[in-house]
Amino acid sequence: MSRKIIHVDCDCFYAAVEVRDDPRLRGRPVAVGGDPNRRGVIATCNYPAREFGVRSAMSSSHALRLCPELVILRPDFDKYRRVSGQIHDIFRTFTNIIEPLSLDEAFLDVSESPLHANSATRIAETIRRKVRDTLNITVSAGVAPNKFLAKVASDWNKPDGLFVIPPDQVDAFVAALPVNRISGVGRVTGEKLAALGIHTCGDLQGMGRLDLAHHFGSFGERLYHLARGEDDRPVQTSRRRKSASVEKTYHEDKRTLAEWHRELDDLLERLRQRIDRLDANYIIQGLTVKVRYNDFRIVSTDQGGDRVEREPFERMLSQLWERHPAPARLLGVGVRLRDLKSPQQPDLFPEEREKALRQHRGP
Repeated sequence: MSRKIIHVDCDCFYAAVEVRDDPRLRGRPVAVGGDPNRRGVIATCNYPAREFGVRSAMSSSHALRLCPELVILRPDFDKYRRVSGQIHDIFRTFTNIIEPLSLDEAFLDVSESPLHANSATRIAETIRRKVRDTLNITVSAGVAPNKFLAKVASDWNKPDGLFVIPPDQVDAFVAALPVNRISGVGRVTGEKLAALGIHTCGDLQGMGRLDLAHHFGSFGERLYHLARGEDDRPVQTSRRRKSASVEKTYHEDKRTLAEWHRELDDLLERLRQRIDRLDANYIIQGLTVKVRYNDFRIVSTDQGGDRVEREPFERMLSQLWERHPAPARLLGVGVRLRDLKSPQQPDLFPEEREKALRQHRGP
């Protein structure tokens, strides 16, 4: 049975709440972030600020150079959590099947909702109107038969928009969809796809499973399904993790590879503590490191692995240093996780899942 999924995403959430609470800010470029004099970073900004080129994850000092009139406010997460709770109260008047992704976005499954004659489009319209009328902020929404397409749709008409992908239009919509709209296709993967002559999901449909696995590893199987608009993941009211990571921003740049390596022991110990807090149904299926340079460029690399040991992380940092030997303001380490309790899309090689299950259960 086709599901009816809504993805709701608040527009510039932190900044929108601050502008709502201080009418003097209306129409002005506003950002929420850290102190520009203490290497602060922009968390989010409103659309007037974006017109100047201000973006999230940009240094606050650079944002001010782009937009000298920018108002940068310190975040008030207690307030944002309260507003998020009010939004979720509105969601619950339509369905209890809600999967929060963050304070400002969530998936809703309204497949069985009796409201509005079970029209997901009308439900999404009503949610948007209630949030606007009750809380004086705007949200965008996407309606589709699955989570992947609903999330794509919610970004289609931002800000303050609604976009619907009916089941009978999925094939045509997906065929024309640029591959960089697929979650997980970043700059590096996008460049690899472009080098293969693949620019749309329709192009991607021409590649078989084995070719995708050859070029993209385990991510190739997900590409195969999403390029066809297929996503069987249910809306999970208690979300399970896909990764675990830790990172640290330094007051003084780490300028040499030796300094990067010296930070590993502390980072890996924190990562082990985080993994130890997870339940026993998680297994590690990959390792990753991340570097943010002092020019705010972010790079990362990953490799296979199922243990948190120093050597592979040291090797990955060395690879990033060889690529770009420059001072780092942030270092991070993490692991990709497989949840043995989570429903899986069909694996390319099912024997790998069976092997993981046997290792997890023990002899």
